[in-house]
Amino acid sequence: MAVLPHEGNYSIMYRPYDVPVGAGTRPGYMARPDEVGKFPVVLVIPDIDGMGSHEKDLCRLLARHGFAALAVELYQSPTGVDYGWSSDRKAMVELDEAVEFLRSEDIDWAHADRLGVVGLEVGGRFALISAATRRWAVSCVVIGTPLTGDENREHQVADYLDSLGIPVLGLYGADDELVSNETVDEAQRRNDSGQWLLYKGAAHDFFDINSDTYDVDAAADAQVRITEWFKATLPAAETVELG
Repeated sequence: MAVLPHEGNYSIMYRPYDVPVGAGTRPGYMARPDEVGKFPVVLVIPDIDGMGSHEKDLCRLLARHGFAALAVELYQSPTGVDYGWSSDRKAMVELDEAVEFLRSEDIDWAHADRLGVVGLEVGGRFALISAATRRWAVSCVVIGTPLTGDENREHQVADYLDSLGIPVLGLYGADDELVSNETVDEAQRRNDSGQWLLYKGAAHDFFDINSDTYDVDAAADAQVRITEWFKATLPAAETVELG
């Protein structure tokens, strides 16, 4: 593992981290504070393109603020094997198994009873389904996630907006060419306990530093909001002084 001391309050450890799923594993990426203790956990769900540097950057950002962040690849293996992500049920089973792993005796650094989940774009579908149907999910963030267009799938995320029982933060670009402002406004009207925000002048990939439409100001504000959101809604980090 490596140590990255800048930004946030914690030096961190981070590395690729295979996650047991069924009889095998899924590629993952873990970042957490480089200290002894227990830390609140955030599951990071990648966009449809799969886990890349953007998701890893987000994991490290969260770790520098006292969280243990785990990104899980739901879509395909490094060799191109399709995991069958198109099934909502299959994706949710695999997230449940990742949570069970975090709760196992093999892990002694996680507050894994009450987790946060953040979904990037299409990955936010599974974050919202978790928020609506899983007791382990107690806080949710979605970034650029379409709220319509899934009418032929097992779960239609818009149907959950009236009954989400946990805090949800939705972050969108006002100039998003894939998600209309009207659907974000509708989400805010139907989800009283949530915060659904539009960044003026920002496009769909405003949060992704690798995108041509990356927006420095909007992304910086979003980073602050995400970390503060999870600090307010997840258990606090518990560190142990040694020596």
